[in-house]
Amino acid sequence: MQTTYPKGLLWLRRDLRLQDNAALAAALAQCAQVFCVFVFDSEILQALPQRDRRVEFIRESLVELDAGLRSVAGHEQAGLIVLHGVARSEIPALAKALQVDAVFCAKDYEPQAIARDHAVRRTLDEAGIALVQMKDHVIFEEREVLTQTGKPYGVFTPYLRAWLARLDTAPPPVHSLSTPCQPNPQLAARPSAYDKSVPTLEDIGFAPTMLRTLAIPTGMSGAARLLDDFVERMDRYDDTRNFPAIKGPSYLGVHLRFGTVSIRQLVNLARQRMAQGSSGAQTWLAELAWRDFYFQILANFPQVAKGAFKPEYDAIAWDEGPDADALFEAWCNGATGYPLVDAAMAQLNQTGYMHNRLRMVAGSFLVKHLGLDWRRGERYFALHLNDFDLSANNGGWQWVSSSGCDAQPYFRIFNPVTQSEKFDAQGKFIKRYLPALKGLSDKAIHAPWLAKPLELQAAGITLGLDYPLPVVDHAKARARTLLRYGVVKK
Repeated sequence: MQTTYPKGLLWLRRDLRLQDNAALAAALAQCAQVFCVFVFDSEILQALPQRDRRVEFIRESLVELDAGLRSVAGHEQAGLIVLHGVARSEIPALAKALQVDAVFCAKDYEPQAIARDHAVRRTLDEAGIALVQMKDHVIFEEREVLTQTGKPYGVFTPYLRAWLARLDTAPPPVHSLSTPCQPNPQLAARPSAYDKSVPTLEDIGFAPTMLRTLAIPTGMSGAARLLDDFVERMDRYDDTRNFPAIKGPSYLGVHLRFGTVSIRQLVNLARQRMAQGSSGAQTWLAELAWRDFYFQILANFPQVAKGAFKPEYDAIAWDEGPDADALFEAWCNGATGYPLVDAAMAQLNQTGYMHNRLRMVAGSFLVKHLGLDWRRGERYFALHLNDFDLSANNGGWQWVSSSGCDAQPYFRIFNPVTQSEKFDAQGKFIKRYLPALKGLSDKAIHAPWLAKPLELQAAGITLGLDYPLPVVDHAKARARTLLRYGVVKK
């Protein structure tokens, strides 16, 4: 592509990598000089706790990205400009200060991000600076995959068929660096005013977390290590993905969230393995398609960010008041008396990760056992999940509450005991996160309140003291849920 702009500014957000970066490739293709910037957006950060694993993940990834940019440029003066402030103000101000002709960035699809980008575009337009947005975070966006009548899909299975068909006819382009083995002089030297290292967490008002202790890999290299490991296990993904004690998932969620790995790379890899007959790759590819599906749901049905996809489900009366609040606290703290639910919440609270099967079990328990509004759980996950993504989190919570698109039927209520017996039969996962229950047998660990007194005594467990009694009875909770959902029963 012929150079269009003398100077460009690459605004990195959720695409913290060099390879297959659509906005970076476009900037290098269209500009004689390119500056690169990341903004720690105070409008986002102000809502986060002082210790937030995601902020530390971003910071560590930026350090690697900064070094990578200088390496690609072939000189130490290049690299990443890192700012801390309100992005909608900082980006236009920087663009004017650098006297660039265009700002390049990857599209973001969340309502707050869309509003921010609209504000930035207006300010840049007034200054005669172009804003060039590239599709990068998804395979197909917004209205690229539609029904034969030109409407967005609300059911996943037909969407998947159409998504796969479009993938065959219009495979996504891979955006490689034009000269990966040679210095790229287009990456400009930072002016002296911005020639600073990536700020520390303390510089932006945050404190270190347990990220390193938890050995959560960061940056492009961390994503590459996880992917290399998963490639060896991908063919078994369909058999292992539902068992939390087994190394089944890819664990790439947080890397997809912040773009330290390319979704196109993952999809292409899955397709290659699927073509070789891998059922595991086929299942994983469908999971990646779910991600696109929820993005297009948010884009085409923006009301889901605040209410039910199926409006009639907003008529459900959720429990409120002190008793409901106490149940919510028990759920948050992993103290419901149901070991699989409690172990799942302990995993989330300690690591910022929760196994996908357990997200369904824990979510269903909050809504259909405790009778609490799914939005309370959605907000809790949003605060604690390392890989929090509005579209997928919202879609998942509406799925378990039966209020979303293609959701489980309202009368399908996970039994946490049978789920535990099926997917953690020996209690290995439970024992990892609830060490107080280690002494129980494989049978008793799923429902300690049913264990014989002698077994509890031998395990050193006094229910209500060492581990809580169940906060609700499954059968009674199920009956109440069926009555609660009666307002929307057809």
